Amino acid sequence: MSTDAPVAAAARALAAGDPLGALNWIALRDDAPALALRGIAMAQLGDLVRAKALMRRAARAFGSKEAVARARCVVAEAEIALASRDLNWPAKALDAARATLDAHGDRVNAAHARYLEARRLLLIGRLDDAEHALGALDPAWLPSALRVTHELVVAGIALRRLQPKTARAALVRAGRAAHHAGIPALTAEVESASQVLNTPAARLIALGDERLLSLDEVEALLASKTFVVDACRHVVRDAHTVVSLAKRPILFELARALAEAWPTDVSREVLVARVFRAKRADESYRARLRVEIGRLRTLLRTLADVTATRHGFALTPYRAHEVAVLARHDDERHAALLALLADGESWSSSALALALGASQRTLQRALDSLAQDGKVQPVGRGRSRRWMMPPVPGFTTLLLLPASLSND
Repeated sequence: MSTDAPVAAAARALAAGDPLGALNWIALRDDAPALALRGIAMAQLGDLVRAKALMRRAARAFGSKEAVARARCVVAEAEIALASRDLNWPAKALDAARATLDAHGDRVNAAHARYLEARRLLLIGRLDDAEHALGALDPAWLPSALRVTHELVVAGIALRRLQPKTARAALVRAGRAAHHAGIPALTAEVESASQVLNTPAARLIALGDERLLSLDEVEALLASKTFVVDACRHVVRDAHTVVSLAKRPILFELARALAEAWPTDVSREVLVARVFRAKRADESYRARLRVEIGRLRTLLRTLADVTATRHGFALTPYRAHEVAVLARHDDERHAALLALLADGESWSSSALALALGASQRTLQRALDSLAQDGKVQPVGRGRSRRWMMPPVPGFTTLLLLPASLSND
């Protein structure tokens, strides 16, 4: 890029987190470097639509002979897409831009491109891939602002894996780097991420009692010998084995009902009403219940038995001496969707579908239903429509976010 005085001054202002100061230098210019810096400034001010348009104009204005400048524009556009939760931006274009920057010795912007990919992978729950992307980087030589990004990704991966101690250490390092960078927005982002560690993460149901758990308590519960029916991620587990019932809602509801009643049994009438929403347990429903109980017994064969009693069925764990249900603070039908929207950002329906592994048609129906209840709101129209909601105060939705289970 050009190194004339106004452009250099605007770049310094942007690096310090002062977009208005930057615009004072280059707001009336339409040359390629000024367009790029104006795009970054508009992104920092939150006008992501205008920022994206300016960045594309800048990339075209630089021309084919200025490969490094064009690559930087691609990276900036990818960051704008990430901020607007447009997760379908072309990863290959970002990877090509990173390779160009690496080849020309621009290691800082190349690292920034890799962090953008890691953050995208984190958002869609591909934790192993995000960790692999981080492994190619040594944060020690990076500027303070990028060290903050590095530690935030490390913390995000740890939190989704329910490793609060690792996340807490990463956030402490992020806080120090943010203080050294002197950028208020980074400090605020670290503080916001740190609040997750100090808010209730789930609700424990056991022996007829309920109480809220912190992330540290959730980690301790899952590491214990307790038989846990996890209603946040729809798995059944003990300290050694995890069985996913995410795609078997009827079987999961049966497991949860049996776990909530443990050590007593649950009558057939109650199970039929709860699982099949039937008013009366006639012979057809009783026969269907026997079939589903048989399927559940088969899936849980390494963890527990489901035994028939005179009145119904009871859960009998093999190794555990305690049974508990881990649930969210309420039982929203669209809990995972609300968990993603709770970050306060605006999401496209396509990005939500990608993150949750669902079809756009299914997501759109869910969004329309939530909008009617006033729990989400659309922003914009047509192809530019986004969805958002205010974060739920005082409660973390971390356990509902997508994350692959290594022993699923």
